[in-house]
Amino acid sequence: MKHFVLVGAATLALTACAAQQPPAASPPSMPGMTSMAAPPSPSAAGNATSNTVAIKDFAFAPAATTVTKGTTVTWTNSDQDAHTVTSTGSGGPLRSPTLQIGQSFSYTFATPGTFEYLCTIHPFMTATVTVTP
Repeated sequence: MKHFVLVGAATLALTACAAQQPPAASPPSMPGMTSMAAPPSPSAAGNATSNTVAIKDFAFAPAATTVTKGTTVTWTNSDQDAHTVTSTGSGGPLRSPTLQIGQSFSYTFATPGTFEYLCTIHPFMTATVTVTP
């Protein structure tokens, strides 16, 4: 029974101490300082300024990318073979050099439209970038 009384008394003492604590003060503010909140992610902001496409397992991932006008897309070869990023048909804007393992190619899309591309070394590897205004 004494053990219960000691525990009860200790609990009462802690409760009394907690009740007497002054409220926590808010941190001081400094003129010119902004909130330390994390900035919104690009997808939450609505306008992603860059995008990435992985070249792996003889495929472009993702196979369909949608970006806004002015966005730079970067392709990185993470495969064991060399690849290219080349517009299908004639006159398309994508013309990467041969990308060896670990190399990247970037292109900034200045005009809206749908841009189909492939790997000229492995023509079965195809994908698209859709650019919105």
